[in-house]
Amino acid sequence: MFDLTTIGEAQLRLTVPKNERLSRTAQLRLTAACSEANVSGLLSQLGRRTSWCTRVPHGDLAERCLHEFRSAGVDMSNVMRVPEGRLALYFMEPGEYPLPSRVIYDRLHTPFRELSPEMIDWESMLDTRLVFITGITAALTDSTAATVQELAARAADRGIDVALDVNYRSLLWDTDRARAVLTPIAQVAEIIFCSRRDADVVFGIKAEGSRASKALRDRFGARHVVSTDQIDGVYYSGPEGEREFTVQVVPVIDRPGAGDAFVAGTLHGFLDGDVVAGIGYGMRVAAYALTHNGDLTCVSQADLDIPTTTDIIR
Repeated sequence: MFDLTTIGEAQLRLTVPKNERLSRTAQLRLTAACSEANVSGLLSQLGRRTSWCTRVPHGDLAERCLHEFRSAGVDMSNVMRVPEGRLALYFMEPGEYPLPSRVIYDRLHTPFRELSPEMIDWESMLDTRLVFITGITAALTDSTAATVQELAARAADRGIDVALDVNYRSLLWDTDRARAVLTPIAQVAEIIFCSRRDADVVFGIKAEGSRASKALRDRFGARHVVSTDQIDGVYYSGPEGEREFTVQVVPVIDRPGAGDAFVAGTLHGFLDGDVVAGIGYGMRVAAYALTHNGDLTCVSQADLDIPTTTDIIR
């Protein structure tokens, strides 16, 4: 039924205008957020069939979030609604040098944090070519960690590919817990996304460039490993060997969601059997993501074929 299924917490992001602080601002920009849904939404726009599982209360705030991803084409049949509760929020202060950007989470006591394996419609979630898991959902509670571990294990048992984005968030958990929870998922993953920094802090792999990707591949046995190092490069290790890619530096309008866009573009290639081409797609859509507001990147298949130009497309 699907090309990709995934589990993640629906959120609303409230963004402070540039050059203001949350404690002083009179305005906030409201957009939907969820790393897994961002990946699903971008892939859906590229013609893939995707389904996102989450658990939210009834009400306008949840509907606002679901509508943004539904309108991108994401299947909502695995979304669970509960009578009451609160929707997860996060606040973003976009920093500009020398002030760093800052995220303030407000996502405790949500229905999603109580998500457990027995709540999942496994027949639907496993009617797919690929399952996508991130360290963000694994970090929230013991229950959400158990749920994504079960998703990975059930997928592996059925011969379904597993994609893992380590995406370590230090505000959500510590490195020892991250390593313990993510290791069994990484061991069954066909493709792993892990930044060079996360390879170091979570798995203790101290290596530069594509050597970090190869070390991760050797440790976990994944067929493909893709590593990033901010603007310094993108690195790949796979059956054909190692590759390094130069990152295009673009003006940054809004940073959140760019990593998800990169992952989605790469998985678009993976689903076609060409991860290296996918990395090219991912780098292009990540550049688009940095230059417009919102976590969900709005693209089309045609955007991947647009030549790099400063001319107006008429």
